[in-house]
Amino acid sequence: MVRIITDSAADLEPWEYESNHVACIPLTVCIGEKEYQEDVDLDKEQFYALLATGEFPKTAQASPQILMDLFQDAKAAGDEAVYITISSELSGTYQSAVATLRLSECENCYVLDGLNATGGQRMLVECAVKLRDEGMCAAEIVEKVSALRSRIVLFACMDTLEYLYHGGRISHTVYKLGSLAQVKPIIRVLEGRVEVPAKAMGMRKGMDFLCKRLEQMVPDERFPLYVMYTGDRTNGQTLRSRLAELGYDVPDDRIINVGAAIGSHIGPGACGLVYVETE
Repeated sequence: MVRIITDSAADLEPWEYESNHVACIPLTVCIGEKEYQEDVDLDKEQFYALLATGEFPKTAQASPQILMDLFQDAKAAGDEAVYITISSELSGTYQSAVATLRLSECENCYVLDGLNATGGQRMLVECAVKLRDEGMCAAEIVEKVSALRSRIVLFACMDTLEYLYHGGRISHTVYKLGSLAQVKPIIRVLEGRVEVPAKAMGMRKGMDFLCKRLEQMVPDERFPLYVMYTGDRTNGQTLRSRLAELGYDVPDDRIINVGAAIGSHIGPGACGLVYVETE
């Protein structure tokens, strides 16, 4: 049996981890003087309510011991394991996991740098689950999922760059250029890094940009297309309606509220889309 592991940056709901038999390692979020474990004592609604108080959150890696225990449990049961992490460009989680794997001496366990987060990481986890259920071994799953990473397209239109800047994910220069009145930064996750390829005058123009990407980078219909939003579902629903006009039907279960691990760096009011590009 192959055990699939990820961290809470993948933004599945707790019941989805359980129903898909995926172990989720909660990442740490610090707000004010208090430290939380995502999806353990801090759900998405609580997180965005805390953001409204004006505090800028900070994120941290999970305890390596959690992963060590998961690897050792798999080893004791004679199972294999694949851990798909948040991008190594966004967190030290991958590097920590590699060190933990080395110490665990579990030969049939693997750590894979997802080079993604939120809906993109979710896509990789779902692929791994499907391959596991088809009977593939851990090494085969790692190979297939690794090949999928470069085809994932993730764009989002943000309401502000404040959270990326305060989290140290963008430079002061990029922050100042993107902080003009009514300018909504467009971000993309490319090769695991967050880039700001464009700016839009208002959220409507930002959604125009996202929709045009679908014409230039056509989705592979064998994979789902997800709409993402942070906190307020309104912009997510509006983007969903825009996609419907283009012939892309996004059901309710494919509209993702981005969790604390990534929402800490994006802030409220954002919307985006993620899908797998046609080869």
